[in-house]
Amino acid sequence: MKIDSLSVFFPAYNEEGNIKNTIEKAINVLNKLSLKNYEIIVINDGSKDKTGQIVEDLIKKNDHIRLITHNINQGYGEAIKDGLYNSKFDWIVYNDSDGQFDFSEVTRFLAKADQADIIVGYRINRKDPWIRKFNAWGWTLLANTLLRVGVKDVDCAFKLINKKVIDSIPHLESRRGGMVNPELLAKAKRAGFRIVEIGVHHYPRTTGVQTGANLKVIFKSFSDLFKLWWKIK
Repeated sequence: MKIDSLSVFFPAYNEEGNIKNTIEKAINVLNKLSLKNYEIIVINDGSKDKTGQIVEDLIKKNDHIRLITHNINQGYGEAIKDGLYNSKFDWIVYNDSDGQFDFSEVTRFLAKADQADIIVGYRINRKDPWIRKFNAWGWTLLANTLLRVGVKDVDCAFKLINKKVIDSIPHLESRRGGMVNPELLAKAKRAGFRIVEIGVHHYPRTTGVQTGANLKVIFKSFSDLFKLWWKIK
């Protein structure tokens, strides 16, 4: 399948040390794909550092880049939803802005676009502290058990999605925490969309602070998971 246009978005919260490099690497890859058009959207989720200003400076040099700003931090789920619902092209890629993925691996996702409606990454040799890896293992196990998602790495932030999925499934509700990815996959699977997986390399964060291990975020994720399970039970 030939994909002519691509929407790419990056949720970002206090990523002034990573966002410029992340965007520039993505542009280099996208320019080599012979696309008719592409867009890069950064969802600046209430950053208190210079993330927004850095993106605004990049926009002056490249009109493919767009910035969506939350004046206050609304949470990872809201950032993901804003990216999904504001993407304009038929295929959407999203990725974290912290530089822990190699965006050039998007070509492997695109190669599988004729096999599925959602291509989901799973991290090979995840480069995170052991406690995060343990929590992720338990979270994926729970999501697979309750929601029948059936993937290896439910929270991997490297996905390629056909926009028809987003336009067809019930509106995503998750706000804070890591529930937005299980919710997306669960609703897509229940709607009959095809999901395939692909392994992606994962690299250590070199700057900035991860927020997913915050106890309030974890509690909210579990709360939302059980609410969704009860709703679709």
